[in-house]
Order: sequence, then structure tokens, then C-alpha cells
Amino acid sequence: MVEVVAALIRDGARFLICQRPADKKRALLWEFPGGKVEAGESPEQALIRECGEELGVTLSVGGLYAQAVHRYPDIHIRLSLYEAVIAAGTLERREHNALKWIAAGEIPQYDFCPADVDILDRLMQEA
Repeated sequence: MVEVVAALIRDGARFLICQRPADKKRALLWEFPGGKVEAGESPEQALIRECGEELGVTLSVGGLYAQAVHRYPDIHIRLSLYEAVIAAGTLERREHNALKWIAAGEIPQYDFCPADVDILDRLMQEA
């Protein structure tokens, strides 16, 4: 199982989502920012590294918000979503097709990666 971390970055009632690049698996689906944990990294270190590489920001990582396990045809993942805030830098779109700040009520307007569905349901219930 591959460990994947993601960030729940909030701006008031909104949170950041990213659209996957057209040339990657699960192309153009929406997801939380983050990526795979590499050998020797803690989940928090991986999240800081991934968001630095992909978004040009430094995160301050808080507590674990939710976890989900999902089996795609090509990969079996455990997704850990952490509360996080942008501590430094300006948000840049370095890898993703698009970035959006959305409210929980807008979730149904976007096609998300299947691994995110249970977490998104929780966000909508809490809104």
C-alpha cells in the first residue's frame, strides 16, 4: 500500500483543491494538494515537500483530519488528509491544470478522485 498525504488548506469557509494534469493518471480530476510519502519521510515532511514543489508554498501542518483507503486499478493507497496553513510563499500553479478555492457546498460541481469521496462527504456534512 502506498502512503499518500494531502493538505486541507482553508481560507475562511473555503478550501484549496487542485486539478490533476491532463497527462497523468486520473487526468483532470480534482484532489487535495499533496502526494506520495517517500522513504525516510514523515507524513508531515512529505506534505511540506510536495506543496513546496507543486504550489511554491511552505506549509505549517496541523493535525490529521481524515484517512481513507482506496484501491485504484493501478495503485492501492492510504490517503491521510492533514489540516494545514500556508506559512510562507505565494500560491503558484506549477504542476496542476488548475487551482480553486471552493466552499463545501460547491463540492458536487467538481469531479474528484474516488479516494477523496468519503472525506468530501464529511466536509459537506460539517458545513
